[in-house]
Amino acid sequence: MNITSLPIKIEEKTWLEYTLTNDSGMSVSFLNFGGIITKMMVPDKNNQFENVVIGFRDYDNYLNNKNYFGALIGRVAGRIEGAQFSLGEKTYTLPANDGDNSLHGGPGGLHARTWEVETIETPTSVGAVLYHTSLDGDQGYPGTVKYKVSYTLTNANDFEISYEAISDQDTVLTLTNHSYFNLSGDLKDTILNHEVTMNASQFVELDHALIPTGNILPVTDTVFDFRNGRKILDGTLSGDPQNQLALDGYDHFFIFDQTKDDDQITLKDASSGRQLTVTTDQPGVVMYTSNNLDDSLQLNEARSKKYLGVCLETQSSPASVTHDGFPSIHLAAHEVYRKKTTFSFES
Repeated sequence: MNITSLPIKIEEKTWLEYTLTNDSGMSVSFLNFGGIITKMMVPDKNNQFENVVIGFRDYDNYLNNKNYFGALIGRVAGRIEGAQFSLGEKTYTLPANDGDNSLHGGPGGLHARTWEVETIETPTSVGAVLYHTSLDGDQGYPGTVKYKVSYTLTNANDFEISYEAISDQDTVLTLTNHSYFNLSGDLKDTILNHEVTMNASQFVELDHALIPTGNILPVTDTVFDFRNGRKILDGTLSGDPQNQLALDGYDHFFIFDQTKDDDQITLKDASSGRQLTVTTDQPGVVMYTSNNLDDSLQLNEARSKKYLGVCLETQSSPASVTHDGFPSIHLAAHEVYRKKTTFSFES
């Protein structure tokens, strides 16, 4: 097992790209800028190692990472309707960077910050701890928040992300990672034939701006039912109004039936033999099937295009600041936010 770092010159700045490698050869590379995961090298059924996440070929493009490739997301993952929320008796106004709404913590969210990094090695894992402090009023949010995010790669080919945060005032917060997975390897194919199994019997209805309407719908007898496995292709062809709103794909919050001691999601690609299992203590996940990607970006192995990756954004729901009945994103002053998501790979 080992950890390496490589300086990356970006305009007048120098970032560091860290690579965590385990004893079987799996590796995860990330930047201290945005905590951005740039590559995950994972074996297929023939033990061929290929990259299974979307990343830019030219690292300068991460400065304007509108698709949030690989990035840490916060303070609030997802869209806050009308770019404002009330807490106590006060209303807070946020930057509107997605129409009239605030998306993924605003333009200066965690995806666009440089983090301090401390590397860690144990007999069974290699990892890094990322630290950042966001001051009171940053992107319109109340409270000074101290973040600690751990990336850990084990010899069992498990990649764990542990999140911690603490605020000196009541605030709102839910964190995630925005990696786009493509198990075909090196972007050889789209994710349309990837099969998803998800332990979720409910999903959240969206309006035309992809904002939750407040309705939580059953997945039964719809293409949102992944409980027994379903190809992503089904949702792109369904004609369901909810898929059509998301440009013939998925960009929806699924509420897990259980949040502990269970594999919430599996993602399989038959051609490569790779399987990704996601286990988390978060209450739900936004599954986004890269419906907005066009061919304008040069990625590591190919040009970008629609359906080239699937994001599995484990998180709570920002709709909870507007509607009752949703997993809350409220964080009380001095309460420690702790969440963990593990991505386990097999082939």
